[in-house]
Amino acid sequence: MKKELLFCLLVSFLLFPINTWALVSPTEEFYVNDYADVLSKETENYIVTKSQNLEKQTGAQIVVVTVKNLEGEDLESYATALFRKFGIGDKEENNGLLLLLALEERESRVEVGYGLEGVLPDGKTGRFQDQYMIPYFKEDNFDEGVLNGYKAFYQELANYYQITDIDEVDQPIEKEENASNGMTLFFQIMMVIFIIFLASRGGFFFIGPGGGRFGGGSSFGRGGFGSFGGGGSSGGGGSSRGF
Repeated sequence: MKKELLFCLLVSFLLFPINTWALVSPTEEFYVNDYADVLSKETENYIVTKSQNLEKQTGAQIVVVTVKNLEGEDLESYATALFRKFGIGDKEENNGLLLLLALEERESRVEVGYGLEGVLPDGKTGRFQDQYMIPYFKEDNFDEGVLNGYKAFYQELANYYQITDIDEVDQPIEKEENASNGMTLFFQIMMVIFIIFLASRGGFFFIGPGGGRFGGGSSFGRGGFGSFGGGGSSGGGGSSRGF
């Protein structure tokens, strides 16, 4: 009888293969789960303390998970399944946020519960990763990247829920972009002044393809210049980044 049972089980596995990739489980700290072993104790303590405070005041939860690899699964599917397994956020409000780092794949993802979709749309979560996290990840400084990204998202939710527990966030990319944008704006202003000057002198023209002239005057084109999980489930969206 045992042989027949073993034979049936073997045939079942061969005919109906199952997905063998396994999700990590929540640690005792819940809010920080460093399975890739890249976070310092200081960073872990900071995340736990802040997340506890956020949940106590608002019911929202931010959870950080790092894994060595995704075991062959794609990043978005893994993050969605992980979000649901942990039950991040309140079950009714669905106000959870997952920050996931996959080390070997060199990918990160921010998964957002439906209840936070308004304050953290996909574009913003992607921009936050680009500004606050990816520059550090590219240098293999995962501890600082996770910490800085966490601070940025925590600050956004603190502002949304109107709590005052906010810390300074480093902006390694934004400063450079601001300087570049300042120079771009300067040249745009100079170009406008130059065109107005030409127009006031009786118009301007340039030679287009085929030798035709396109005129002048003072008109411009329209474009111008220019504890444990609360049972939450994902659904609001999120964004992924590679580095």
